[in-house]
Amino acid sequence: MTKLAGSITELIVLEHGVSGLFTRISDPFWFQSLGCVLGFDWHSSGVTTTTCGAIKEGIKGREEELGLFVAGGKGAASRKTPAEIIAWGEKTGVDAEMLVDASRTSAKVDSAAVQDGYQLYHHVFLFDRASNWAVVQQGMNDSNGFARRYHWLSSSVDDFVNEPHAAICCDQRKTSLNLVAKSSGGTRSASTELSREKPVSLIDELVKLKSLSLPKRHEILVSDISPKRLDRIFLKTYEAQPANFKELLCLPGVGAKTIRALSLIAELAYGAEPSYQDPARFGFAHGGKDGIPYPVDRPLYDQTIDLLERAIHKAKLGQSEELRALRRLEQHFGGC
Repeated sequence: MTKLAGSITELIVLEHGVSGLFTRISDPFWFQSLGCVLGFDWHSSGVTTTTCGAIKEGIKGREEELGLFVAGGKGAASRKTPAEIIAWGEKTGVDAEMLVDASRTSAKVDSAAVQDGYQLYHHVFLFDRASNWAVVQQGMNDSNGFARRYHWLSSSVDDFVNEPHAAICCDQRKTSLNLVAKSSGGTRSASTELSREKPVSLIDELVKLKSLSLPKRHEILVSDISPKRLDRIFLKTYEAQPANFKELLCLPGVGAKTIRALSLIAELAYGAEPSYQDPARFGFAHGGKDGIPYPVDRPLYDQTIDLLERAIHKAKLGQSEELRALRRLEQHFGGC
């Protein structure tokens, strides 16, 4: 899988540039198709982690040649993302500070500003020398056993906290607190304003909220929010005086419960109701490792790798006949 992923990645960069690869990776259907071509289970959450891992490992040692860099991964590897970006920055001169901020903010948005019941455990950050980037991250819902994938593309992000996603995909949808929805703009403004107030006034409002009987809207309920524990966090936001919702969201220690509490107070005090609409939207080439629709055909798999590697090698030598043949196939099948 690593070898084929590396060849496909190199071919796409050769034909469409790194930006073309990012556009495709940010499309959940294309990404899922790539995972299937690599032979992974189409219905498994592992298709995300394995496909990203195969791309990262498949181009290892050729990053500077391709102008493509991949940081992060699953679990502990995801927490190494900033260090990996900085290391590449020191080696290539890419703007690591900006890229680290984009990586951290995208993760914070999907863990605190979008409260849909999915805990992030996978974060992969891809970037090029021009500081263009894409993110593929995934969360798991322990109660229903489903995963949810979040796609980001830098060229489509005008504002990190206002409709920033290229796509969010999941088979299960339900009511969610979506503070990056366009319709949640009032809540974002009110929450930021509230975060600059003295903690005592916010704690008083939370105590009032805990005395009310509110409908269940999300896993983080009013009953889960402890005014005493939030007191020190509100003191931190008061001292920081964040200028906007992004600054508030990215403050250390500010997590889902803090953001939830502020949104509830904003709704109570200002009538700024946030969006509770779930933001999720949205045959095999070599078989699947689970045997569906048929076991992975290893001879065919190896033949595909050989064909791609030969086409790439010849293209680098200025002999593009085989690449032209692949293009004719693509045109014949309509890009399917």
